[in-house]
Amino acid sequence: MESYLNTENIVRSTDGVEYHPLRPFLPENASVLFLGSFPPQRKRWCMDFYYPNFINDHWRIEGEVFFGDRNHFVDLKAKCFRLEAIVTFCRDRGLAFFDTSTAVRRIKDNASDKFLDVVEPTDISALLRQLPHCRVIVTTGEKATETICATMHIPAIPKVNTFVAIPDTCNLDGRQIRLYRLPSSSRAYPLAFDKKAAAYRQMFEEVGMSVG
Repeated sequence: MESYLNTENIVRSTDGVEYHPLRPFLPENASVLFLGSFPPQRKRWCMDFYYPNFINDHWRIEGEVFFGDRNHFVDLKAKCFRLEAIVTFCRDRGLAFFDTSTAVRRIKDNASDKFLDVVEPTDISALLRQLPHCRVIVTTGEKATETICATMHIPAIPKVNTFVAIPDTCNLDGRQIRLYRLPSSSRAYPLAFDKKAAAYRQMFEEVGMSVG
């Protein structure tokens, strides 16, 4: 299976600066772009893809929303996610993934967004130029939302479970793109799984995507 690791970036992560270890996942048909903050440390990964921490519930939420089964993408025996099934699903549904930062420093030795220092924000407009059908960006945490709002000069930071329009000044070729802010799929975020799944389901339904 194709590797999504950016090995060049992994090698050049020095002096406390980590460069993004994954290549952007940008299916040509993607209508929705998920943007987190930055991947956790490699020691917390169970696969080489987005939301790789086994105790992060992103892929359980996707499984629940689209298939009515939170373990649809979970290999319970191996305690990892089913990468091939995830990639096939994302390509079929038109879901793209990257993060709002391409380089960070970790102030503390943990996966908390609270202790990430953004060294290089992502050029979101450059990503969107590779996604001609994208009409929706989804952030999944406070850090990601604050970073994209700062870099794209979005005046109002959306509250959780709401969206704002991205300004035309962001060189989006006349496209009207919404920025949705959803609850974090991290278990550190104090919201029940079912309520998180309901929020994701609502967003997908609002943007016209068929769910289970």
